[in-house]
Formats: sequence, C-alpha cells, structure tokens
Amino acid sequence: QVQLVESGGGLVQAGGSLRLSCSASGRTFSSYTMGWFRQAPGKEREFVAAISWNGGNTYYANSVKGRFTISRDNAKNTEYLQMNNLKPEDTAVYYCAVADAWGNKYDYWGQGTQVTVST
Repeated sequence: QVQLVESGGGLVQAGGSLRLSCSASGRTFSSYTMGWFRQAPGKEREFVAAISWNGGNTYYANSVKGRFTISRDNAKNTEYLQMNNLKPEDTAVYYCAVADAWGNKYDYWGQGTQVTVST
C-alpha cells in the first residue's frame, strides 16, 4: 500500500522558515516527478513546486519563487520543501504528491500538513 506522509508543518511568524518533508512508502518513486501543493481555507488547491525524478529540473509557482526550495533524496524516498521568508498568505494545508510516469497528473497524495504563518 502506497503512503505519503508529510511532516514539518507548524506555526511560524512572518519572515520565519519551515522545512516540510514527505516520506513515501509502499513503492519506490525515484523515477517519478514529485510535487507540493497547498490549499488555503475557502480556496482551491494550488501548485507550489515540483521536482523531476533526478532533481535536475525544478518548477515553482510565481508566488513562492525565490523563497521556497524543493529537493529530494531518492535513497530515502523522500522529498522536501524548504520555505523561507514565510508570509501570512502562505498559510495553508500543504500536500505532497507523486506524478504518473508521464508527469501528466498526480496519482498519489499525502494527507497534508498545516502551515500557519502569523503576522
């Protein structure tokens, strides 16, 4: 059974940092694109960042570019999201996800971790 488990969320003041982790189990995802999404209250889920299977390519939403860094450790079947200079508008539930073999859609999702940024 495939499981993605996020950790590292919490409450932080504006300008602070958090590092999210997503640990995968049940299968190896070293050949697949992985990503992070977030959903704020009353809003639709939105893309945050993605990373190619070998880490050679990364993609970011404009709203987080320059502040967030996505990375992965295939030996640990884990991806990370380093979030710096956090803003109140970054407050959301953050989800990790794994794309299909073609990178067209995300097939596996974690349960989410809450990130709250206070002013």
